[in-house]
Amino acid sequence: MMLAGAPAAPIAQQGPVIPHFERASDCIRENGQFCFSWFVDNFDRVFVPRLVEHIWLTGLAVGIGFVIAFTAALVAHSLDWFETPFAILAAFLYTIPSLAFFQLLVPITGLTVTSAEIALVSYTILILFRNTLTGLRGVPEDARLAARAMGLTKGQILRRVELPLALPAIMAGVRIATVSTIALATVAAFVIPEGLGRPIFLALRQFFNTELIVTALLAIGLALVADGLLVLAQRALTPWTRVRTRP
Repeated sequence: MMLAGAPAAPIAQQGPVIPHFERASDCIRENGQFCFSWFVDNFDRVFVPRLVEHIWLTGLAVGIGFVIAFTAALVAHSLDWFETPFAILAAFLYTIPSLAFFQLLVPITGLTVTSAEIALVSYTILILFRNTLTGLRGVPEDARLAARAMGLTKGQILRRVELPLALPAIMAGVRIATVSTIALATVAAFVIPEGLGRPIFLALRQFFNTELIVTALLAIGLALVADGLLVLAQRALTPWTRVRTRP
């Protein structure tokens, strides 16, 4: 497997996935459905670096996408005319097929992380923008009127009233964007030898079942763990949503 930052080489020139094939177990030689011994022996070398890279690719894409979408949602919240053109642009980017998007970027930014991140960020913007704007516009007008009556400025109302009340909708968008980016980041291996998509592509080329199954399970597990952590973060940030009034 290649390390992050190393130049990509044709898969056929990288040698077999299974080292010392002639001394491998029967399960590996026969390409069994799941070879546990190979998984244990190669987990640190094959999967851990790819998992770390996948987390980095996902976190960077969602973080940049959130900054862009959040800023755009605040502008659209103040200037109604801004929503339509920005939403059209974000929707256009969202509808481009992922493989086609990566291929279009390669002649411009090359086989680099930049190419992968531009595409991944673009897919997060529409989701985050819509959810943030929906959350802000869903704040009850009574809450704004009460804040104005208390003498709060427009900026204070935004920070102390609107954003906290919009947080559940915003976090819902972050959860959707994160899970979908984890899935799309596997396709990024089409242009860069990083992330969980790399062992998936190698396993498909070399027809090695164990590597394919383990990588798929890691991607699914990563999505579940990330979503669970975001749910816990949302509960911690919005304790008032758990308060129940007595009948």
